[in-house]
Amino acid sequence: MMDLFDTPGEELPASDAPRPLADRLRPRLLADVIGQRQILGPEAPLTVMLKANALGSIIFWGPPGVGKTTIARLLAEETDLKFVQISAIFSGVPELRKVFQAAQNRRDNGQGTLLFVDEIHRFNKAQQDSFLPLMEDGTLVLVGATTENPSFELNAAVLSRAQVLVLERLSADELELLVQRAETEAGRVLPLEAGARRAVLEMADGDGRSLLNLIEQILAWDLQSPIDQRTLSTRLMRRAAVYDKSGDSHYNLISALHKSIRGSDPDAALYWFARMVQGGEDPRYLARRLTRMAVEDIGLADPQAQDVCLQSWQTYERLGSPEGELALAQAVTYLALAPKSNAAYVAYKAALREAKHTGSQPPPKHILNAATGLMKDQGYGDGYAYDHDAEDGFSGQNYFPEGMERPEYYAPVERGFERELRKRLAYFEKLRNRRKG
Repeated sequence: MMDLFDTPGEELPASDAPRPLADRLRPRLLADVIGQRQILGPEAPLTVMLKANALGSIIFWGPPGVGKTTIARLLAEETDLKFVQISAIFSGVPELRKVFQAAQNRRDNGQGTLLFVDEIHRFNKAQQDSFLPLMEDGTLVLVGATTENPSFELNAAVLSRAQVLVLERLSADELELLVQRAETEAGRVLPLEAGARRAVLEMADGDGRSLLNLIEQILAWDLQSPIDQRTLSTRLMRRAAVYDKSGDSHYNLISALHKSIRGSDPDAALYWFARMVQGGEDPRYLARRLTRMAVEDIGLADPQAQDVCLQSWQTYERLGSPEGELALAQAVTYLALAPKSNAAYVAYKAALREAKHTGSQPPPKHILNAATGLMKDQGYGDGYAYDHDAEDGFSGQNYFPEGMERPEYYAPVERGFERELRKRLAYFEKLRNRRKG
């Protein structure tokens, strides 16, 4: 029965209705949880908290189906707290008020509350802030779950009062343990050949709940003999890879692609490019980012890299998908194998910093055009040396503001075409010093 302070978000008594396999296999003890040793191991954060009887508010950050809800429920049982679960998707201010009031009433009667908030990042700033007073006075222990990066999605005030614990996707070995538990629960072995069994683990893609749903479907077929991988693939669809085009996965994968290209690894670069394409990323976004990589990380070490990116972008626009992606994949390969230099990028950033610090200092008058008589009287253009008339076509004049010490921004590397530019830079510096002498 519900107690005096129960709310609609709280756990209800078990019924005789059929229960999904994932629910029947839900661990009863923290020690039974598969995976997540980084937070549940002997010296891991949750174990230390429980031993010290000092469970604080927590944010679980991780992909779907790795045990966030299960661990939160077991934490409440380990600490004799009342477990209350709500979802930020379906809860608003009225529901929060009811939950908070029930938690306060419960506290007045000597019982604490563990409030589990699924998808907590979907609450707005005001809703997130509403937890703060109750977290501070001990009315409730907040355990939030999110698939998004808390640094970007949660208020700093909430993060300062909670410990962020990262949950990881389940490994193949951990998924196999889950299969064995499911077989024990079902009282029979999955009717799968070895290849098909491995394929099921791959289909789950690190998601334990997804795996158990797949297993439940297979058991429902009531097969009399094991099936092979090919037959399995006709009956089950592979789980779509976790990819949010506007979320954390998006930024993680583009970062992986960028760094693989910078690290001159075409195989890794093509892998991450393919992951993003399969995840539904807009190829035009990828074309734009590839062009940016050509400018930032290859630069003048291979000026053709930028042209390759622009041409592949144009080819995609003309061919569309899926043929156009091949042109972008070729650009990925070219960039990964091109000589690398960020010298122009570094020089530009240094020039920006200098421009900010020097304010509005004017150019030296000798390089200004005297468009009017007044400007000529002011000395505009006086002493300008026309470089084409100078020996070697180089005057060596100063082009920086008067009184400003000559900086050196651009330092080309000894790679690719920049090796030639380095020679040219040294040549002009030699002439400049000679003209000064």
